[in-house]
Amino acid sequence: MQVSILNKTVKINSAQWFMISVMIVNAGNYLYNLILGRWLGPVLFADVAVLITLLLVLSFLAMTIQLLCAKFVIEIPPERTDNFKKVIYKYTLLFSAIIGFLCILFADQLIDIFRLNNPLIFFLFGLGVPIYFVMSVSRGLHQGKQEFISLSQSYLLEMFGRLSLTFVLIGFNIVHPTIAVTIGILFSFLLGLFPNQFRFSSLKEKSILTELETKAIYKFLLITALYEGTQIVINNSDILIVKHYFESNSAGLYASLALIGRVVYFVIWMLVMVLLPKVILAKKEGRDPQKILMNYLKFIVLLTLTLVTGCYLFPKTIIAILFGKQYLSMGPLLYKYALATSLFALANVFVYYYLSLSKYLPVVIAMIFGLLQVAGLILFHDTLEQVVHVQIILMSMLLLFTLSYYLKSKSQVK
Repeated sequence: MQVSILNKTVKINSAQWFMISVMIVNAGNYLYNLILGRWLGPVLFADVAVLITLLLVLSFLAMTIQLLCAKFVIEIPPERTDNFKKVIYKYTLLFSAIIGFLCILFADQLIDIFRLNNPLIFFLFGLGVPIYFVMSVSRGLHQGKQEFISLSQSYLLEMFGRLSLTFVLIGFNIVHPTIAVTIGILFSFLLGLFPNQFRFSSLKEKSILTELETKAIYKFLLITALYEGTQIVINNSDILIVKHYFESNSAGLYASLALIGRVVYFVIWMLVMVLLPKVILAKKEGRDPQKILMNYLKFIVLLTLTLVTGCYLFPKTIIAILFGKQYLSMGPLLYKYALATSLFALANVFVYYYLSLSKYLPVVIAMIFGLLQVAGLILFHDTLEQVVHVQIILMSMLLLFTLSYYLKSKSQVK
């Protein structure tokens, strides 16, 4: 792709375009949350934050399927690719339909747990689950083939669809804000399907994987599902636990803190999405994947240091600009939360690196720390500050373990 800047033609490759697109998507999603926070205030925003968090939970589950497709579309022989696509679409649709049905079946119980106001929220959410998982299969196939232009289109359509419809519904007071957010999420799933590779006719076609392929897929799927489950726990358990134990105003204030502090994680996620297929391809071609990791890691470390420092020096300015004065009480905790997120994001780079190389010990370590975080937050949640301190301690230990594993592996190679 070529872009004209000041009468000069600049060439942008597909990976660079994907990173630019995901930056736009992350900025759009941030704008979405910031406007909701300002419009609704801490109490209503606490309810909306639960829905946004559940969307993130769903995205991590779907990421399991996306990573599976990205990895095996590279590794499986080209003549077996169509067969793989048919099988993965068929079983993904079945699995996601079950999850969606459970959301609808237990809507009343979920409403009580998260202190929401309308079972229709989880009915609509349940309808959207199969759509989202089918979309994730398509994204994984594009990612594995490094078709980053098509991948970018899907993310951009999803984000713009969610923003536009949600703001129309809330701005014109058409439905309650929580219902508006849920409808916006469902609509964004439909738009995110494009460009799509799924055909309903393929469900009728008989497709069988070889025994070797099946074993490799099940092994990777199990490990990845466990790790993505860990991602769900580490990234989202704090918001859900705070929503359960604290009153609505405090929960809304904490949700704003989490939203600002997590910017580092989503930027790093963008880089990991580009890193993963490059590492897998380097291994397949017999090149050293560590060089690729180091090139990305240098930039990621610089980025995290910059963001944490900014949150330390200008906490009240950042919060006032993004959310408004009613959220300023969270200022002293902002850099601490950004630090906890940065530690997890850095550890996550190493875990995804080894996951792409089919080395699973770092995944197990991360899973253990995910469970420790839930236990720690359930036991220690007297104040919001204590909630953040628990995360800093545990994420520091996780980064130490993953870094030690990397250094040990590097010395063994030598």
